[in-house]
Amino acid sequence: MLIALWTLQIGAAQEKGWQEKVSLAQARFAERVQNLLGAAPVDKGEWGLLVVDAESGATLYEKNANEYFLPASNMKLLTTALALDTLGTEFRFRTTLETNGALGQDGKLSGDLILVGRGDPNLSNRKFPYENKEEFDGPPEKALAELADAIAARGVKVISGDIVGDDSYFPRERYPDGWEIDDMVWEYGAAISAIVVNDNTVALTLTPGEKSGGAVAAAVEPPTREFVVKNEVTTVGAKEKADLRLTREPGGDTVTVSGVMPAGSAPRKLVLAIQEPALHAANLLAQLLADRGVKIGGSVRALHEPDPAAASRTVLAEHLSIPLKDSVKLVNKISQNLHTEVLLRTAARQQGRWATPEDLQRFPEAFYAKTGIPEGDVIQTDGSGLSRHDLVTPRAFVALLQYAQKQPWFLDYLASLPVVGEDGTLNERMKEPPLAKKIHAKTGSVTHVRTLSGYAETPGGRKLIFSFLSNNQGGKNHEVHVAIDGVCLAMVEEFDEKRESPKQGSNDVMK
Repeated sequence: MLIALWTLQIGAAQEKGWQEKVSLAQARFAERVQNLLGAAPVDKGEWGLLVVDAESGATLYEKNANEYFLPASNMKLLTTALALDTLGTEFRFRTTLETNGALGQDGKLSGDLILVGRGDPNLSNRKFPYENKEEFDGPPEKALAELADAIAARGVKVISGDIVGDDSYFPRERYPDGWEIDDMVWEYGAAISAIVVNDNTVALTLTPGEKSGGAVAAAVEPPTREFVVKNEVTTVGAKEKADLRLTREPGGDTVTVSGVMPAGSAPRKLVLAIQEPALHAANLLAQLLADRGVKIGGSVRALHEPDPAAASRTVLAEHLSIPLKDSVKLVNKISQNLHTEVLLRTAARQQGRWATPEDLQRFPEAFYAKTGIPEGDVIQTDGSGLSRHDLVTPRAFVALLQYAQKQPWFLDYLASLPVVGEDGTLNERMKEPPLAKKIHAKTGSVTHVRTLSGYAETPGGRKLIFSFLSNNQGGKNHEVHVAIDGVCLAMVEEFDEKRESPKQGSNDVMK
């Protein structure tokens, strides 16, 4: 009886000591957070923070954790997890070249040649798997060229019908609510389609003359009929500064570049978004076929609505994508907006075509409920976080990350996140110990917004899950990043020791 009483007393003392240590760590962390976030200019913004122990789920610190914040690209954490959970890590996208006609022995295809997209985001020249950095090999239309090669190898010499880009696999919605007009010009705001060739972009390269007054050359790759370039850029003296401007009206067919470039300076590459991806892809395919000696009797067009006769088509060639796990890794490492939107739609498409954008927005709700995200903690209008209408709480992100670590796809998910001081969008941040390579997290950035959510490991091996969201920041990006990085350092230092509460009634202390 005395031994049992003594054991209980020691257990209670240990519990008290553990609680005191936790409280001290929390107090020190809270003080450091206050000093970091209370300093100008980041003090003018709004902050939401939540840190939990990854193993026990115990909350170590929270600030406005139940409040809404614009998440920016932290939204990709939700969408990529949804895609892995719905489709599986080994899912592959299938792109086909089909015909509604017949191929004769003379090489004449009596019908249309139809490029059917089903959401493959990597019909490009990227090298996979992604290792530390984004790499390319060959021309940007490489995947389409391989399909054109397959058609030529089938003996097709003449196509009597049209070359069609069929992106009807997704209902047509090129731009979600909350994307801004400026977004639509650049690569990060490329139009959404079930056909994605070279990220639905082209590169406009400007090369100045060798002397002041010389012409500035403008070249587009791959070639596109979607717009013409009006080049008003001039070459100035070698010691002057470059000053370039680009304008394109939404839906317009002219891109105007103006300004100056110093003589003999390096070329400038501007990556521009394509607004009609299916038509652009069909035009590219037609040119690639012509280059291979295939004659085309019809026109080039796009098909956005399902074809009732699609089931009777004949498949002439196909392209299978890389596994989904490799696609997700690229998405999160480089924060690719268009690819994320395609992943959301592909996951939703497994239940059939949706009728309205609102139906698509509601699709993830069942997944969020399964993850334990509190109801109403995610207000979603897109999958990538480019929309200024998205709202998410820090608690929602932490709940998602807690769920993810228990899933069979977790290691692939974790491997997709940027690693501080090593790769992706975090390769230049937190490069020194104890943070270097110890945080796997997703960054987020739109105007006045900086976010970071993910997993951290302390020097002592304790694993943490966190979400740091900052809105309404008017200062420079660097200043907000310094504050967030400082909070990360405080987190891994103050919550380092693994403080597990001793089990009541244990007599281990007597051994």
